[in-house]
Amino acid sequence: MARFLIVEARFYDHLNDMLISGARSAIEAAGHACEVLTVPGALEVPGAIALASESGHYDGYVGIGVVIRGETYHFEIVAGESARGIMALTMDGMAIGNGILTVENEEQALVRADPQQKDKGGEAAKAALALYELQGRFAA
Repeated sequence: MARFLIVEARFYDHLNDMLISGARSAIEAAGHACEVLTVPGALEVPGAIALASESGHYDGYVGIGVVIRGETYHFEIVAGESARGIMALTMDGMAIGNGILTVENEEQALVRADPQQKDKGGEAAKAALALYELQGRFAA
């Protein structure tokens, strides 16, 4: 049984709860265990994953959060840099699924976060699971 860490940028509680529910369900359905770690924002997700990876306690990671476009350029920085940080870690061989939603409004976020609709938390967990399986395939 593998251990996965869900790292969430908690800002929109109701949306994060749905994303975590989807991610947790996908990981547990695959027969693995998971924990949740909360960080202040989406920009901290890659750093927290990097720090957690040093412990050797986890086999894979899922980044969770919601970034909704506002009136300033800040949205682009948060969305782009959090994705870049996760991608850099993935390119270094870590099994990470990116479930940080970057949307125009809360309506879009609700549809994507809801496990009964687009289930982006579950999709991110499935991506992490797929990369974890590839690690095992190529390690042999």
